[in-house]
Amino acid sequence: MKRLFWLLLVLSLASCQPQDAKTTIYLLDGDQVLTLQADANTPAAILSQAGVTLSPADEIHFNGIDLPDDFSLPPGGPYTLQIRRAQTLTLLSPENKSSFQTTAATVGQALAQAGLQLYAADYFEPPLETPIKADLTVTYRPARDIFISVDGQTVTDKSSAPTVGRALASAGIPLLGLDRSLPGESEPLPADGQIKIVRVTETVSLVEKSIPFSKKYEYSADLAVGTQKVLQVGEPGLIVSRVRVRYEDGVEVERATEAETLVRSPKDSLVSLGTQVTVQTLEVPGGQIQYWRAVQMYATSYSPCRSGTSKCSYGTASGMPVKRGVVAMVRSLYNQLAGSQVYVPGYGVAVIGDLGGGFPDGRLWIDLGYSDEDWQTWSGMVTVYFLAPAPATIPDMLN
Repeated sequence: MKRLFWLLLVLSLASCQPQDAKTTIYLLDGDQVLTLQADANTPAAILSQAGVTLSPADEIHFNGIDLPDDFSLPPGGPYTLQIRRAQTLTLLSPENKSSFQTTAATVGQALAQAGLQLYAADYFEPPLETPIKADLTVTYRPARDIFISVDGQTVTDKSSAPTVGRALASAGIPLLGLDRSLPGESEPLPADGQIKIVRVTETVSLVEKSIPFSKKYEYSADLAVGTQKVLQVGEPGLIVSRVRVRYEDGVEVERATEAETLVRSPKDSLVSLGTQVTVQTLEVPGGQIQYWRAVQMYATSYSPCRSGTSKCSYGTASGMPVKRGVVAMVRSLYNQLAGSQVYVPGYGVAVIGDLGGGFPDGRLWIDLGYSDEDWQTWSGMVTVYFLAPAPATIPDMLN
């Protein structure tokens, strides 16, 4: 309105000046400057006199104001008129393609005149400040609301970026280091605008792991049965591993051993086991026994119908009947000592004549046999005396 006011004021002052027969007109048409002494005082007549034709969308400007064709310039002058040639602007957006003619000076002015709501985050190529000097194609991508979940909070922003990574960068939250996004940074913005940043960190540490050593045995006739002598102390080996641990948002998601270095090999222990048999004598109720080995064993008892099965079993592995005076041992002892005698205080002398399962932990065990009529319950540690003569080979379990 102010510009129109000043235009009218200038024209009013000009009308008060002495009038010449002709008016000097400077006509700017793009890069051309036409000078003429016009007899007419309307833009249409002046252009006709100058031999200049306009399209319906072209405009004539005077001091930046668009003049109607029939506007009368007062005599006087000189006046400078500018022809604004209409150019075709083609707008490419994600939804459609449209074209219109415009006399605006820049892309931004043309789009604003066309009624397009513009935002700072919108994408335009070429930029809004680009002058319009010829037909022009403008690519337009409107900004969308995005919601970025990061570090336990949600950041809201607008973005017209083509990819998630570009949107995060424009929001000032770029992916750093091993960070990743959902969707991925090279993918287009999701329809719902939801983007999640996963903070990824890794640690590398050196972890020591011990290598157990083995025990090796050798036999010695210089040592009594049941005695041992350590010939070489065992030492565990050592492995150092480089372990990489991956965390996502502070939670461990992966652990991998990348390399292992053997720092020290294990050193086996060497133990000498005695094989020298010494028969000893022991006074017991009812007489005297001679034994070559006495060990602590866990004692239980069984009878034909109390053998831990669903039916009564009257036979043994050796063929003898289940009764008092027949005992069972685990297979490793039974195989070497079957038929040998033992003495158990409170039970008496018995023959190793049956096979039993023993305990899962491998403890020394003896199962004392009874008939169903004289069965007694045993449950606890006892001393078992292995009676002479000793076997040719001493079982390792008794060493």
